[in-house]
Amino acid sequence: MGDANERPLAVVTGASRGIGLELARELARRGFDLLLAARGEALTQVAAELAASTGAQVEGVRVDLATHEGVEALWESLEARGRPVEVLALNAGAGVGGDFARETELEQELQLIALNVRSSVHLAKRVLPGMVARGQGRLLVVSSVAAVTPAPLEAVYAASKAFLSSFAASLREELKDTGVSVTALLPAPTETGIFEDAGMGDTRVAQRRKDDPAEVARQGVEALLAGKAKVVGGNVGHTLAIAASGLVPDAVKARVHRYLASTDPKAEEG
Repeated sequence: MGDANERPLAVVTGASRGIGLELARELARRGFDLLLAARGEALTQVAAELAASTGAQVEGVRVDLATHEGVEALWESLEARGRPVEVLALNAGAGVGGDFARETELEQELQLIALNVRSSVHLAKRVLPGMVARGQGRLLVVSSVAAVTPAPLEAVYAASKAFLSSFAASLREELKDTGVSVTALLPAPTETGIFEDAGMGDTRVAQRRKDDPAEVARQGVEALLAGKAKVVGGNVGHTLAIAASGLVPDAVKARVHRYLASTDPKAEEG
């Protein structure tokens, strides 16, 4: 069982780079020990670096959260430690770019759904009952600004993030009298490598200046610890744009997104 003197435990998925890594760093700075989950080999080095730089106890669990077995392995690892989870940050995710009917591969999109959606539901289902039983805990769900707009050329990705935003808002209402809070973080385009992984490295949005993942993570953790329902991550311009987006017809938002998600001719020339 956990020691009374231990720091509270935060679990962060997709923690080997980008927003997940910075969420872990921010939580460690704020007094949390960490259990990090990711698939890649870099996780071991990340855990060691965070432990050395923050003084937190940091452990990494290499699992493929796109599989049922991977989520169960993470859960079993948590149970074996015998420590209550104070914060669960559901950050693991992937993107796929391209025309849904004519370009993208079904298997990639099913993998995206498995990671972005199914693993989030699965792990939340495992962890939340313990939080409710203790009467305390915090859940951070990393969605995206793509959740609030039609997103041609990122149709499945945006739909998965819309699911996560709805999931977070619904859970927040269900859990409002339990002592467990739920916060959605909606990052704007951020420097994480996701565009390159999604095959979108040559698009206009990928070529533009993107937000700092450390700043996005700081905003997310602040909102989480303050018990807020949601926060748009990134610079103030993105926050204002999302606030005003309800005034813009969906057809216009779709055209803008398609333009940004299309190949940048300058990238092709380079």
